[in-house]
Amino acid sequence: MLLAAATIATIGGALIRWKLSGDPAAGSSRPPPEPLEALSATLTARYREHHDWSFLPPAAAQRKAWLGDALVEADASPGGLRTRASLEHRIGLFDRDRHLLAGVTAHPLLVAFASIDRSATKLMVDGEAVGSLVVARPQTADDALAVAFLLDQQTNLLVLATLVLFATALAAALLAAGFRTPILELVRGARRLEAARYDTRLPVRRRDELGALAEAFNHLAARLQAAERARRNWVADTSHELRTPLAVLRGQLEAIQDGVRPPSPDQVGLMLRHVQSLTALVESLYELARAEVGAMHYDKTRVDVWQLVGELFAAFAPRFEAAGLEATIGPPPAASNVDGDAERIRQLVTNLLENCIRYTDGGGRVALSGAVVDGELVVTIDDSAPGVTAAELGRLGERFYRTDAARAEQVGGAGLGLALGKQIAEAHGGALRLSASPLGGLRATLALKLEPRG
Repeated sequence: MLLAAATIATIGGALIRWKLSGDPAAGSSRPPPEPLEALSATLTARYREHHDWSFLPPAAAQRKAWLGDALVEADASPGGLRTRASLEHRIGLFDRDRHLLAGVTAHPLLVAFASIDRSATKLMVDGEAVGSLVVARPQTADDALAVAFLLDQQTNLLVLATLVLFATALAAALLAAGFRTPILELVRGARRLEAARYDTRLPVRRRDELGALAEAFNHLAARLQAAERARRNWVADTSHELRTPLAVLRGQLEAIQDGVRPPSPDQVGLMLRHVQSLTALVESLYELARAEVGAMHYDKTRVDVWQLVGELFAAFAPRFEAAGLEATIGPPPAASNVDGDAERIRQLVTNLLENCIRYTDGGGRVALSGAVVDGELVVTIDDSAPGVTAAELGRLGERFYRTDAARAEQVGGAGLGLALGKQIAEAHGGALRLSASPLGGLRATLALKLEPRG
């Protein structure tokens, strides 16, 4: 803002300077000698009479007007009226030490600003210079009144320029503070986030870009806080899932070591099952971690997903029957070829069918269907009761989350299958969605983008 004000002032000064500079070919305009000579004669006569400048009025304001009146008295000819009209506002009386005694003189800044020239006429008394008359003159005679006006208003113009500069500086300072305060808040907030204080939030008091930045900062802090909470839950859930089989193994080994229980095939089999459970859990954790960072390998080729689903459904048929479940599969969809990894898709669908067996009550139903919707193959797996509440639906797919922990302990599973399945679906450009089933249980919907027909 200061730079803008200075630029405007410079342009204004250049325009005034150009206007008052006149045409060099026209020659310079000098005041007629008659009025100055008459005024010089009057002043030197009064000085010779008083031997100094004591005859001047004591007040500075009176001295300014007095010199103009003296000019009128010295040159009362009607022909000098137009000249005196501007000359009396452009002339100043100085003593021998260049101190202004009466009249007006152009300030050096105004001389530089408006390109005003000055000429001096010495006042001689008995061969000695006792003072001088200094006249501010324009480049052309037509600009004499303009120069007179500038000299008459130079004090006001200086005050006005000072006020404008102060107001501009104040406005610039307030504007800078308005930007600086929210920026400093952002810096302090970023440093708190750096110190892992993810509960940090910034007040949003603005509706401009800085306000939008503060809102984005708050969203980022909320995401980091949620990620930190999820990380802690991950560690806590992982340690919990590992604690149970390790505790059983430790108890069995200590019992054998202390001679409480003799080693037997049953004891070894029990420990082996817990080791296998630990191995499966660690393997699932490893695959899920790789999937979340994008490090899981996918060998994608053309895969007929519906054929793969049909083969898995047929393989699960004896287990459905053993669990007392009525399982049905719908007609094949119009198209089912996708660009994907057959083994990963097989892993995903296997986990969904496994969950149907684990969590569906005996005597229930499992229904599998496929359809083509908006260029996607949609595979839907429905099962019957027990159902899932709306609150539980929102958490299905979280790591280690199971709707019925007591039942999950009986049927097995660590609560990682759905989370891994979502990662696999997303890696294929699709999605795995979970919702309430019309059969009374859970509906799993797998949507995969179909391969373009060639």
